[in-house]
Amino acid sequence: MSDATAARPKKIIIDTDPGIDDAMAIFLALRSPEVELIGLTTIYGNVYTTLATRNALHLLEVAGRTDILVAVKFHEFIASLFVFQKGMKLRVANFVNGADGLGNQNFPPLPFLIEQANLYPGKVTVVALGPLTNIALALQQDPAFSKIIGQIVLLGGAFGVNGHVHPAAETNVTDIVFTSGADILVVGVNVTHQVVLTDDHRQKLARSDGKFAQYLCKILEAYFSFHLGIYIHDPTALLAAVDPSLITYTERVVRVQTCGITRGLTILYNKQKSLMFGEVTEWTAKPKVKVAVTADAPAILNLVMERLMDS
Repeated sequence: MSDATAARPKKIIIDTDPGIDDAMAIFLALRSPEVELIGLTTIYGNVYTTLATRNALHLLEVAGRTDILVAVKFHEFIASLFVFQKGMKLRVANFVNGADGLGNQNFPPLPFLIEQANLYPGKVTVVALGPLTNIALALQQDPAFSKIIGQIVLLGGAFGVNGHVHPAAETNVTDIVFTSGADILVVGVNVTHQVVLTDDHRQKLARSDGKFAQYLCKILEAYFSFHLGIYIHDPTALLAAVDPSLITYTERVVRVQTCGITRGLTILYNKQKSLMFGEVTEWTAKPKVKVAVTADAPAILNLVMERLMDS
C-alpha cells in the first residue's frame, strides 16, 4: 500500500446485498488496517432486503464485530424483526402521540448514508456492491449528498463486454447516480473479470488457520461446483476504494440507457473533444466519473489471500 493510504484509515460504508462475494469483501474490509468500517447498509440484489440484512448481521457476528451498525429502510427492518411472530398484532399508542409518534409532524427520517456524510463531510467513502437504490434515494432526498460524500466506489457497469443481466447490461447501474456530480469510481465487470480466484487459491485458504478463510471456503463450494475459477468482483471494488493504485482508470461522462432492449447499458463518452457545433444533447455539461480500465490482479489476489488467511 502507498504511504497515502496507510496514513489514516478511510471511513467506509459498504452498501451490500450479501452474497458470497459480498461476504468476502466485508471480511476483507474488517482485515484491512486502511479501513474504518462505520456501517453496512443493505439492499435488494442477490437476495431480498430482509434476507440481505439478516446475512449482514450474521457476517458481523461471525467476525465478532456486532458493534458495527447495519442500517436498512425502517419499514423493512420492522418487518424482519417480527418475521417469526406470525399472527402477533402490533399495538401502538398512536391515538396519544400521533400517527408518527411526534404529534403528526411527519419529520422525514434521515437515512444512515446522509447522516454519516453530514457527520463527516468529505470523509466518508461508500462502497456500493449491489443495486444503487440506496445511493439514488440519498441523492434524491438530499441534493447536497453528492457534495458532502467523500467518494462513491461502485461495482457496476460492463464497458466493452457483455453484462450479467443480458448482453448489454450489468445490474448495479443507475443514471441518477452516474450523473450526480459526486466523486465516483466505477469498477465494472470488464475489470473484475481480470481478477480470478482459482481452486489453488481456495485450497490454500482451506489449509490456513484463518477464521474468515475457513468460513469462506465452506460457502465458496457453491461457486466452485460450477467454475474452475471465480471472478472476485466485490473484493476488487473494495480494494480499489482502499488503494486506487491497484487499478488504472479514465475520466469520462457515463450515461445509462433507461429503456429498450439495451436498458442498463453503460455508455462511456470516449471523445476527447467537445461535441460539435455547440449542440445541446443528453451529454452536455454532464459531470465525469472515474471508470476503471485495468486491475493489478496479482497484487489484489495477494492482498485477498494474505488478509483472509491471517484472520
